[in-house]
Amino acid sequence: MLGNEAIVRGLLEAGTRFASTYPGTPSSEVGNILETISDEAGLYFEFSTNEKTAVEVSAAAASSGVRSFVFMKHVGLNVAADPLMTLAYAGVRAGMLIMSADDPSAHSSQNEQDNRYYATLALIPMIEPSNPQEAKDFVKEAYRVSEETGLPVLYRTTTRVNHARAPVVFGEINRDTPLKGHFEKDDPSFVNIPAFAVRNRVRLLEKNKKALEISENSPLNFTEGSGDVGVITSGVSYCYVKEYLSGVSVLKLGMTNPLPEKKIADFVKGKRMIIVVEELEPFLEDTVLRIIAQNGISVPVHGKRDGTLPREWEFSPDTMKRLKDLVSVKDMPEPLPAGDVTLPGRPPSLCAGCPHRGIYAATKKAVGKTPVVYCSDIGCYTLGVQAPFHTADFIICMGGGAGAAGGFAQVTDQKAIAFMGDSTFFHAGVQPLTSALFNKHDIVMVILDNRTTAMTGHQPNPGTGRHFGGVDTDAVDIEQLVKGIGIKFVRTVDPYNVTECTKVMKEAIDFQGVAVVISKQPCPLLLKKNKTLAKATASVKADECVKCYTCLRMIACPALVKRPDGSVETDPVQCIGCGMCASVCPKKCIEVRK
Repeated sequence: MLGNEAIVRGLLEAGTRFASTYPGTPSSEVGNILETISDEAGLYFEFSTNEKTAVEVSAAAASSGVRSFVFMKHVGLNVAADPLMTLAYAGVRAGMLIMSADDPSAHSSQNEQDNRYYATLALIPMIEPSNPQEAKDFVKEAYRVSEETGLPVLYRTTTRVNHARAPVVFGEINRDTPLKGHFEKDDPSFVNIPAFAVRNRVRLLEKNKKALEISENSPLNFTEGSGDVGVITSGVSYCYVKEYLSGVSVLKLGMTNPLPEKKIADFVKGKRMIIVVEELEPFLEDTVLRIIAQNGISVPVHGKRDGTLPREWEFSPDTMKRLKDLVSVKDMPEPLPAGDVTLPGRPPSLCAGCPHRGIYAATKKAVGKTPVVYCSDIGCYTLGVQAPFHTADFIICMGGGAGAAGGFAQVTDQKAIAFMGDSTFFHAGVQPLTSALFNKHDIVMVILDNRTTAMTGHQPNPGTGRHFGGVDTDAVDIEQLVKGIGIKFVRTVDPYNVTECTKVMKEAIDFQGVAVVISKQPCPLLLKKNKTLAKATASVKADECVKCYTCLRMIACPALVKRPDGSVETDPVQCIGCGMCASVCPKKCIEVRK
């Protein structure tokens, strides 16, 4: 099973009855599966508008006696941190797991932050699986820890755990936990005004002591192997240690907050040296150093602090080679010879027929020589940073482009243009748009409504409506919502009609105040997935093509290619017949056939 598939199986075996998320790689597959099976599996599942809301609805379920699971990618926990910190003070009445799917090496993220620190910040237990089997099995143990301590548990995975494949042995599905609960009111616990919060802080510290006792005796923390060199490790790093290091004694940590301090102290005693193998920050290493110092143990510790292992990027078998001067490292297979062919890089790019291409081309033409700052966001449209568009000058987080646009509008003479997707708009775009209106910022917000949450796998959002798990809802109309806030300039355009889009973008750029342009066309991949993509192709009249390459420069669609004679033709395999290229051709020599 894929690690994420194994996690879903673990939820069923643990009797999870409530789950919520905002989709984000590498956690996305969990939600995709739950969307499909939730009704049949007897649990409630929802895509919430953002991670903060997802934590809040799951917290309510767990506070009412229903086992809940909320999951997100690592940067999503930043959005959810506000309720998380106080939820630890309140506690829960049924098991609650919060999965943070971290992304070392930032494969699909804007950073590679180490979310293990959220567990210590919130004073909640944390459990880390190393492989798909543990990803399933540890779910049940994590719920036990949550219910024994009365605290939510941070279930921390990484990309290589979420996306690894391995055989998984199933257990029995638990159908005995309640689907419905009842919230018993308890103001001192759940109403954290200062008078209650100060007492709940003390209660949280006592719960943390209980969690430490559990950690000391947890079957998730164990030793194996023998030797006078001790290796302390967790997560996917354990797999590399197990496969490539020999002649060492290993302390494998599956419950990593609170760390089992006595077990660690006992493990390091008598060792010639200690090596701490972990990805990203020296989270384990710093605690090991403290425990050694507090217990008066004299033993050298190698890891990140002395430069033995790197702090940046995910580990691999090659990382273990850095330990060859300290321990015995098994031989690794030599890479296959590359031969004489050097493969070109293949960075991600906007798909053939992606409607974002049209609105970017229209924007660039409308801008002309006007000095602008393009504020982009997190999603497919981030790829607007690439040639020929170059429409991403500033990207920080979801909704961050729209917020930053207001700042640029105030402190520069450049026109601020913000791009964001429809799902991102519901996630974190309404607030900066409202703030821009309130503060009279001179900005253009372009909402790229491709009718789905595209980059993470085509999950629904409020703009599409919900139609799964026995729940059907109408779509929230973005144009009506924007007008309801009070925005005066609101236009909805078809990005495949680049000429018309250019006119509207010029009007928006000239408008003084907040202007919103909604670019509305479905993602072609979604249409292909749903088998609703119209059968159409564009073709170039070769004898009329003057080789001006306007279509290539403005649209840069991968379905447009040069013939050997320099003229342009379309690739019928890739072309979807959207007509963007035809709309910009000055000689009108591209026609769309349906």
